[in-house]
Amino acid sequence: MSLSPLLVERSFGDLPGWSDDDHLPAFAAFARSAFHVLVKPYRSGALGVDFAAFAGAHAQAREAPAASSSQARAFFERHFVPMLVRPETGAGLVTGFYEPQVEASPVRTAHFAVPLLARPADLIDVDDTNRPAGMDPYLAFARRTGDGLAEYPDRGAIERGALGGQGLEIAWLADKVDAFFIHVQGAARLAMTDGRLCRVTYAAKSGQRFTGPGKVLSETGEIPLAEVTMQSIRAWFKAHPQRIDEILWQNRSYIFFREAAVEDAALGPIAAAKVPLTPGRSMAVDRLLHTFGTPFHIDAPTLTAFDKKPFRRLMIAQDTGSAITGPARGDLFAGSGDAAGEIAGVVRNPADFYALVPRALAGGAR
Repeated sequence: MSLSPLLVERSFGDLPGWSDDDHLPAFAAFARSAFHVLVKPYRSGALGVDFAAFAGAHAQAREAPAASSSQARAFFERHFVPMLVRPETGAGLVTGFYEPQVEASPVRTAHFAVPLLARPADLIDVDDTNRPAGMDPYLAFARRTGDGLAEYPDRGAIERGALGGQGLEIAWLADKVDAFFIHVQGAARLAMTDGRLCRVTYAAKSGQRFTGPGKVLSETGEIPLAEVTMQSIRAWFKAHPQRIDEILWQNRSYIFFREAAVEDAALGPIAAAKVPLTPGRSMAVDRLLHTFGTPFHIDAPTLTAFDKKPFRRLMIAQDTGSAITGPARGDLFAGSGDAAGEIAGVVRNPADFYALVPRALAGGAR
C-alpha cells in the first residue's frame, strides 16, 4: 500500500501552532485507540496510511504513557511525520458536533410525547451481496418483507406511526426539534424524570439520504446560507412551529438508537472507532479515506469558538459521519451538554489538515 499523492510531507516546524499546543489530551485519546486495537484492528483507509504501521506507536502508548505535554509532544514527533492533506477541490473544512443532554421520560406522557426508537427487528443491513436488483445503491439498510428486501419507511412515515405498536421506544422527549438534533449528532445524554442519567447512541438508520434543514432553509430563502448555524435553525423552528414537520420530513433519513452507560462523565459516547470521544480532541473523518486512530494537526485560524483563540490543535480520528466526505474534511467533537452545543453549532471554518503518518510509511526519520 502506497501513500496517496494527496499527502505531501512536511516538518513539525511547518505546522502553525504546533509548539503551543497541549499534546497530553491528544495522547490520552490516542492511547484509548491503542488499547482498543488489541481487541479489533482498524481498517486502513484508501489514502494509504497502513494500520499495521502504527504498531510501534500503539505499543509505546500502552506500555509507557506520556505524563506531561512535553512527553506527549516528543512521542508524536518520534513516531510520526506530518503530511499536508491536499483537498481534492477547494479548501479543507471543519464543522463541529456534540452530545446533547435533554430531559426525557421512560414513559409517554402529555408533555413527553416524542420517542427515540431502538433498531427494529425487520431492519436489514444491505450491501452488494444481498442488494436486490434495482434498489438504490446508496441504501445500506432495508426492510425484510414477504417478497424480499424493500426500502425502509422514511422519517415522515415513521413519525406518522409506521413503526407503532412494536415497543421500540427507548425514551420520550418533549420537543421534536431536540429529538431531530439528537438524530443529527447520533448520541445524547438523557436526564430521566426518574433521576437516572443515561445515554443513547447510534444503532442503525433507515438508510435514505440525509438532507439537513439548514440546506432546505437556505435554498428556500428562509435563512441566508452564511447565517446557517444550529442556533439559527433552532430559532427559525421556534418562530415557525407549524412548519417543523414540513422541513424535517425533507430529511428522509431516520436514526435508531441503543442504550449505553455513562461510565465517565468527562468523555463522550463510544463512536465509530469504538472508543469514548474526547472533547476537543476527537474528530470525525471520512473512514473510507482515512485510518481510525490517525492524529491530525488542524490549523483553522478563523475558528475561535473553542477557547477564543485560533484553533491549532492535535486531534485524533475516532469517528465518521455520512456528511464527512473528502480527504480534508473533519467534524470536531466539542463535548456534551448545552455549552458544547453552543460551540459545535457555529463551527464551519476553512482549515488545513496535517495527517501524522507513521515514520515507516514516510521513508523513515527526517
